[in-house]
Amino acid sequence: MAAIDPRITIEEFLDSHDLEFEKRDSDTFLITLPGEKKLQTHCALIVGDHSLSINAFVIRKPDDNAAEVHAWCLAKNASLYGIAFATNELGDIFLVGRLPLFAVTDREIDRLIGSVLQISDSSFNPLLELGFANAIRREWAWRTSRGESLANLEAFKHLV
Repeated sequence: MAAIDPRITIEEFLDSHDLEFEKRDSDTFLITLPGEKKLQTHCALIVGDHSLSINAFVIRKPDDNAAEVHAWCLAKNASLYGIAFATNELGDIFLVGRLPLFAVTDREIDRLIGSVLQISDSSFNPLLELGFANAIRREWAWRTSRGESLANLEAFKHLV
């Protein structure tokens, strides 16, 4: 019995869940996941020769407290399903994971994408606080001086 092509399983899953995506090529699915705190998480599912990898951008390289940000991410890794925090050569922070191709099912795609969405969204504000507190304070002061809206900074009011 021939295995189902994981590309078909992925595309059918994404279509059936009304997720915004595009195919870069036959092996790469670029997905935009909607969130609450992090309004969008951009994620790539890449079908390789032996595994499916998932990569999702979380935040750029922290301006402040990089060691604390990395320690926070490492501590979180112990409780994550199928994914882990990682950095790239620039120091930007991602969520990454890998599944063997035989494990690519609707259920596992759902669990993997759900993990990325939940962790990316719930980690966003704590990571911004740890890694960008000074930038948040500067932005708050600048907006206040110009009478600009502070609505999307309200979660960080305690930093000012």
